Amino acid sequence: MTNAPVIAGVDGSERSTTAAVWAAREADLRQAAQVRVVMVTDNPLQDDEAWDTVGAVSDQLVARWPQLKIEPAVVHGHPADVLVHLSSNAQLVVVGSRGRSTLSATVLGSVSSQVATHANCPVVVVRDHRDTGPVVVGLDNSRYSRPALQYAFDAASRYGTELVAMQVWRDVEYAPIVPRLEYELLDLRAEALRGLSEQLAGWAEAYPNVPVRQVAQRGHPVSELAATGEEARLLVIGHRGRGGFTGLLLGSVAAGLLHYATCPVAVVRGES
Repeated sequence: MTNAPVIAGVDGSERSTTAAVWAAREADLRQAAQVRVVMVTDNPLQDDEAWDTVGAVSDQLVARWPQLKIEPAVVHGHPADVLVHLSSNAQLVVVGSRGRSTLSATVLGSVSSQVATHANCPVVVVRDHRDTGPVVVGLDNSRYSRPALQYAFDAASRYGTELVAMQVWRDVEYAPIVPRLEYELLDLRAEALRGLSEQLAGWAEAYPNVPVRQVAQRGHPVSELAATGEEARLLVIGHRGRGGFTGLLLGSVAAGLLHYATCPVAVVRGES
């Protein structure tokens, strides 16, 4: 789908510019045909300011990646609605993170969360980025993990880096006041590792250039994945929803990672 554009949603903030830079770098690696730098406004009186914003960001991208076709665009409407609509004909939508410094950053109704929930293609939410580190993918033994795993292997292959396949297990059936015996914890970890091995079966043959490290960790999925992602180039997570605004709400793990992870987070819609 290299003929489809990469969409970078901007709003004039520093973080959205960071996301646009990430999008252009990703488009270059993918040999994408086009990057569309899109600003959405519901006020026609702000058109001049909006065009100035997308023009400045586009000029910055062209200066760094002259081989890319960069198209600035100003669209009227609600940002989430417009970006979800554009996702139907895109290979990727990239938006900036609102961060975690204010209470408003936790609201599911934020643009980044709405787009990640309802988009018809993968969405990457960028707070900051680095050019080194592994690709980390969170797995959970469900069919929803397979598209995320595909995305993660593709990314690791493009970046020439390691893939960390991580499964976090929680001992929800055991009374918290009675600690597990050591051998019981080892058995649970072994079971999680077996689940990882089953999910990864066949992928090494398909991607022989990608080294894979398997990690089974006890704890809360959001905190453990976010901690592992601190040194990652990209964190990939599956999403159970469907595309369009009939889709489900963003899962708690994916929503939590959009809030807490410091690296870019790719949300990949799972198989229905």
